[in-house]
Amino acid sequence: MTASTTHEAPTRARMNGVLFLLTLSVLINYIDRSNLSIAAPLIKDELRISASQLGTLLSAFFWTYALMQIPAGWLVDRFDVKRVFAAGFLLWSAATAVTGLLHGFAALLTIRVILGVGESIAFPSYSKIIATHFDKSRRGSANSLIIAGLALGPALGMLVGGTVVGRFGWRPFFLALGLMGLLWLAPWWAWMPSGKTPAAASVSGGPGFIHVLTQRSAWGTCLGQAAINYYLYFLVTWLPFYLVRARHLSMNTMARYGGLVFLMSALAATLWGKLSDHWVKTGSSPTFVCKSSMALGCGGIGVTLALTAVTEGYLFIVMLAATGMFLGISGCHSWAIPQALAGPLMVGRWTGLQNFIGNLGGAVSPLLTGFLLDRTHSFHIPFFITAAVAVMGALSWTLIVGPIEPVNWEVVAGSVPVLTAPSPTS
Repeated sequence: MTASTTHEAPTRARMNGVLFLLTLSVLINYIDRSNLSIAAPLIKDELRISASQLGTLLSAFFWTYALMQIPAGWLVDRFDVKRVFAAGFLLWSAATAVTGLLHGFAALLTIRVILGVGESIAFPSYSKIIATHFDKSRRGSANSLIIAGLALGPALGMLVGGTVVGRFGWRPFFLALGLMGLLWLAPWWAWMPSGKTPAAASVSGGPGFIHVLTQRSAWGTCLGQAAINYYLYFLVTWLPFYLVRARHLSMNTMARYGGLVFLMSALAATLWGKLSDHWVKTGSSPTFVCKSSMALGCGGIGVTLALTAVTEGYLFIVMLAATGMFLGISGCHSWAIPQALAGPLMVGRWTGLQNFIGNLGGAVSPLLTGFLLDRTHSFHIPFFITAAVAVMGALSWTLIVGPIEPVNWEVVAGSVPVLTAPSPTS
């Protein structure tokens, strides 16, 4: 493989279309990974399983999703990200549709594992595309749209899915989601430019995962991502069940309250991303903007989650909305930071490693919550643990991650061929 591999230089308008598709794909991604939690009360009763077994089902996705992150990061750095992402999207949509046809705990467990394999390609691909095709002055907004799509997935899943499941049952919901998601592939194939990205054209002997691990900031982003995923997946997997069984809400009311959390997250992410880009353009340090955003988001959600567990009435709704707001803020720069540090050459590997370690937190969260719920019959301890993890995440992003400046991989690796990357679309 040589550095002469061709690479398209797409127009800004075309890449805006691709960004729209990426945002839509992460929305579909998070509906597909959260749909089991929406249907959890019905599935638990139909299959007659314990809370621990339900927690196992909810966490099974995250184990393979986490384990596949490093291979996924290597794939998007090595091959055409257009084809790699399309293959993953096809697999996870098919797995979602098949879920609606299955009966039994073991079959559902297996298909959730397959879903994790398909969805593992998403975030390494997002970071690869944004780091390669978007100028650093636009990455805050680009990443905020990805996070907004991430939040809108569970929001629409709860608002629409909760109503559909309550009226028609959970099986038609899964079938429709999977089959409709496949329609996304047609515009993706038409709009996304082909050709390997700069790192895919690199010769052997360049930097690899071991060189990422030598960076202190990489450990900071990995631990910080583990904290984000812990509280994100706690909300995605257990919030619907908590609202129905612990707060005694109907499916329709659960849909409104649960949707509120993720709708606020989407709004906050979009607005905060634009503000962050504005602050950087007007002279603020990217290091200050990124790290202060992470501290505010993670620290804020730690406080509001703890208060959510103990408040009632109107104040409880306010805490849910505030939790969503800080969730959106905390997501804006969690991927922009590794994109800036790793650059187009290594962003797939860095993101894959970060998401691997991060999703170990995501895998633990639903499983531990189910275990504690079986033994305490209360959500208080799981909420307090999740709040503490969020605060530790704030410390990781601010104290372990260093200045937000590109790593010189030629120096790190000793002798790496210097590749001339195409100018990002401005």
